[in-house]
Amino acid sequence: MSGVSYLAITQWTTAATRPPHLAAINPWEGFTDAYTDFSYPGGVRENGFTVVWSAWQKLLRPRAPSFRAGQKQHPLRDSWWQRRAPDLENIDVPALVCASFSDHSLHPRGSFEGFRRIGSPDKWLYTHRAPKWSTYYGQEARRIQALFFDHFLRDDDTGVHEVPAVRIEVRESRSGVAAVRTADTWPPTQARPLLLHLDAAGGHLRPGEPVTESMAVVPRSGLRFTWDITEQTDVVGPMRLRVSVSTERDDLTLFAGVRKFHRGREVVVEGSDGFTEDIVTRGWLQASHRAVDETRSTEWEAHHPHTLAEPLPPGRVLDLDLTLLPSATRFVPGDQLVLELRDRWFFPANQLTGAFPAIYGRTRPQRWHVHTGGSHRAGLAVPIWTDDPEPVGDDGTGQVRP
Repeated sequence: MSGVSYLAITQWTTAATRPPHLAAINPWEGFTDAYTDFSYPGGVRENGFTVVWSAWQKLLRPRAPSFRAGQKQHPLRDSWWQRRAPDLENIDVPALVCASFSDHSLHPRGSFEGFRRIGSPDKWLYTHRAPKWSTYYGQEARRIQALFFDHFLRDDDTGVHEVPAVRIEVRESRSGVAAVRTADTWPPTQARPLLLHLDAAGGHLRPGEPVTESMAVVPRSGLRFTWDITEQTDVVGPMRLRVSVSTERDDLTLFAGVRKFHRGREVVVEGSDGFTEDIVTRGWLQASHRAVDETRSTEWEAHHPHTLAEPLPPGRVLDLDLTLLPSATRFVPGDQLVLELRDRWFFPANQLTGAFPAIYGRTRPQRWHVHTGGSHRAGLAVPIWTDDPEPVGDDGTGQVRP
């Protein structure tokens, strides 16, 4: 089996049942968990693509149950969602998986998770940051697909087992590929976490010791924290953020995004559904879904079960943990990595100027604060590519989780 998007989703589902005549799969960007990857990323309800998809579904199958209705009726990850998630560990056929850094509103999290969790000993991961269909049909991707399928379907000696397990395309801009790196695993062991502390007083991201305690009101346009890059730096992998907030209401929809600036101008990159003005990466969290299962979390990802909604106590400072989706971006001296925190989506819901059809819900407008420094261990763990086996953590131990 081979195919993009929906044709990739069906491969995960099919392969998990282990049909006897299935020889190999090539899921090219397809999510694996409809709740966390698509309908409720971070517990935040998606209100754009879901509506469009359900409308198409109704036209093609008028009597079929409405996916949109099911989404609205099941805001927590209950059995309704669990029945729709394939058992990835049950997949044992060879797999050539594609996961992009561009389709962040739809497939990347599930694609990376699929590669990481499937039980097959023969698996490869191909990453890129370009439109998914043009890449799938492109010369380089077709060459890798031929090596893969000719070996496992025709028993040709194509040398596929000499191909590195993970291909990582590092971009410096929307059209500029800075490097193509290889690794044995994902996330790559060469990506070492650097903890950047949030400084609300100065709007900075600072490595090293935590900053003095401070607080900032988050304006309507969002609050930004800047890290000035002083040497060539490849940021490769997901990021884990901890931020301390206090609110007026009993919930908060938190969006966290990373942007790249060069000489004061933003460097935009390829995004989902043909949107070409995207940011480097983003993460979501409905604060009432803030519970974290540390037994399933890593230094890169805070695992939220999404089985319980706990209202926030207004006025109390709470720590929120969230994950920013994988990216692979090169920064050079003079560049800036900017973390933006806000309570509304980054782009307008406009077919011409926005990232349509990605639309996300939000809580009612309110006054809220970000607290940093002192007892508030607000920080962003950034994956820095390095060939040095020693960790780059701020305390030399590698324990950089915020």
